[in-house]
Amino acid sequence: MKIGIIVAMDKELEQLRQVFQGSEVIVEKCGIGKVNAALGVQRMIVEHRPDCIISSGCAGGNGDDVQVKDVVVSTELAYHDVYCGTAIDNSTQYGQVQGLPARFKAGPYLLQKSTELSAKVSPLRIHPGLIVTGDWFVDSKEKMRSIIEKFPDARAVDMESAAIAHTCFLHKVPFISFRVVSDVPLRDTDASQYHDFWAQVAAQSFQLTRTFVESL
Repeated sequence: MKIGIIVAMDKELEQLRQVFQGSEVIVEKCGIGKVNAALGVQRMIVEHRPDCIISSGCAGGNGDDVQVKDVVVSTELAYHDVYCGTAIDNSTQYGQVQGLPARFKAGPYLLQKSTELSAKVSPLRIHPGLIVTGDWFVDSKEKMRSIIEKFPDARAVDMESAAIAHTCFLHKVPFISFRVVSDVPLRDTDASQYHDFWAQVAAQSFQLTRTFVESL
């Protein structure tokens, strides 16, 4: 199986390339935000024809049981900053691009394999659930609250995953996202945990992705 992994930032790329050194897994950076993410995964699909794509990197977490350095695995993905209105189609939901799914589903086989990870990566904690995406770095409790009001079941918020899932959906390429929780905005002030995260995050956080890849 040919596997592609895509990340947003140089910090993530450096760590994951070390984790996959000597491997045939394709690891590339797309850049931050939805447009960069879509262009990056489009390029990966055209140039490498992967059998599946994994988004890896960090995200803000949500939920009383979610802690910094936990990992959220996408079961579903949606945009938190898309609204197409109701003038044409009353069935279109907030976050849905009209004519596309309201939520993009993770690849069934990939999701099944992800459920087997908890026993293999102790003491890392894994939370399956919804990841929501938008072009906004969530640096305040107020912004996070406005997102969670629309998506109370979201487990993580990032700036790329749903756009990657959107592109993979159009190309019929199975996709899943693994996001290490860098901060929990509703329990933090001024994103201080995020800025500390890169100084202290252990390499084992990204080892989850390697363990998952080895299980495929």
